[in-house]
Amino acid sequence: MTTTLQDCRALDARDPLRKLRDLFVLPEGVIYLDGNSLGAMPKSAAARVAAAVEQEWGQGLIRSWNTAGWFEMPRRIGDRIATWIGAQEGEVVATDTTSINLFKVLSAAARIASTDAPGRKVVLSERSNFPTDLYIAQALCEERGWSLRLVEAGQLEAELRSGEVAVLMLTHVNYRTGAMHDMAALTALAHRHGTLAVWDLAHSAGAVPVDLRAADADFAIGCGYKYLNGGPGAPAFAWVHPRHADRFWQPLAGWWGHAAPFEFTPEYRPAPGIARYLCGTQPVLSMVALDCGLDTLEAARPLGGMAALRAKSLALTDLFITLVEQRCEGQGLSLVTPREHPQRGSQVCLARAEGAYAIVQALIARGVIGDFRAPDILRFGFTPLYLEYEDVWKAVEHLRQVLESGEWRRPEFNRAQAVT
Repeated sequence: MTTTLQDCRALDARDPLRKLRDLFVLPEGVIYLDGNSLGAMPKSAAARVAAAVEQEWGQGLIRSWNTAGWFEMPRRIGDRIATWIGAQEGEVVATDTTSINLFKVLSAAARIASTDAPGRKVVLSERSNFPTDLYIAQALCEERGWSLRLVEAGQLEAELRSGEVAVLMLTHVNYRTGAMHDMAALTALAHRHGTLAVWDLAHSAGAVPVDLRAADADFAIGCGYKYLNGGPGAPAFAWVHPRHADRFWQPLAGWWGHAAPFEFTPEYRPAPGIARYLCGTQPVLSMVALDCGLDTLEAARPLGGMAALRAKSLALTDLFITLVEQRCEGQGLSLVTPREHPQRGSQVCLARAEGAYAIVQALIARGVIGDFRAPDILRFGFTPLYLEYEDVWKAVEHLRQVLESGEWRRPEFNRAQAVT
């Protein structure tokens, strides 16, 4: 039986999370399916950032590092993030970018591995991992005389058995396919073979259940601008298991990671625990916006928290997959994202041999905002905080019309832009 628009409206009427949509700025006529690249703006963000500019910066000036709590923000916001990724208070800092934080934790993992198992000189990852992770790992391996080994997901276990792998570096939810790894199982497998596990949570934090402590992971990083709704370029975060936190310096030994930065001593003395993973002065205005993004997640707690968000995410993505297969049959689309719930993040990716980029551009022109990932992926992110079932039905209807009419062939939709 085909799901109708009326069916979707009935689902919305029964949705316990529906009122959370009111927390966001959502432009009229736009169906936003790109929360996996940039979350929608919380309504509170503009006024809160303006207050930080006009009052805390404008009036408080440098006093605001103390009076407005600026100095504590990386750890305070880190503690808020910790509750969504299965970490404990004092184990996470919000700071820098995902790439910079990956360099920090990967370097620390490499130093630990070099001490504990000096014969191991391989960083292992998926060939389809997000490129910045691979680039950072490649640079680190070049510096250390190590090698970066890239394999398909099904080959990870065999490579771990080789006895050569020092660090396993994986993204929990794959950016191109939406496939989700079993973090606990792969971490346990890595540990059985003497390998440390580093996890990128960029497409996980705030979108799917994550429990770093239960999985016994070693290191994790992630970003604040996707499902945490922290705004463009929002600070990222870093987590280090307490068993590793005090073993080594991280390589970017800046003054914010010093045990007593305002003693201004010439010798570096790392702060205890996760605080040593800070580096330089923090971007306060961006931190303020990220704080607002985390408020939107907190609003889901009395409505069921992550369990409720995950249930709606799966329902939205199930509906999208079903409608695409029903309404866009014969249009050359193939499903890339796993159907099985334990293997799926909060996105759906479709492949098409011809015109994938142009189809996405045609949809954007209609107000259905997804994104394209080379060479042939149409990618759609589903954020349960603000998406409705009706949005899903209408998005697929627009996709059907774009495909059936050949609208995507128009020259303006085939003109490459800098950001896809």
